[in-house]
Amino acid sequence: MKELFEAIAWLFEEFMFVGHNFLRELELTNWWLANSVNWIFAVVIFSLLVYWTIQLKIFNDNGEENKDPSAHSFL
Repeated sequence: MKELFEAIAWLFEEFMFVGHNFLRELELTNWWLANSVNWIFAVVIFSLLVYWTIQLKIFNDNGEENKDPSAHSFL
């Protein structure tokens, strides 16, 4: 049973976390490059929020937005 848990530990430490270990070592030399995944997520989320806001404005300008207080059951 001990070998099974050691094999699982080896799998995660040596194989599954290779990308994380690479980013951890990269942070010591270049912080910006190591956090590139975070920056990509931030740019994607920001662009989607801008798109959503533009779509809300389009529906509001066309008068398609249902502003009736009883439009939603939780109101």
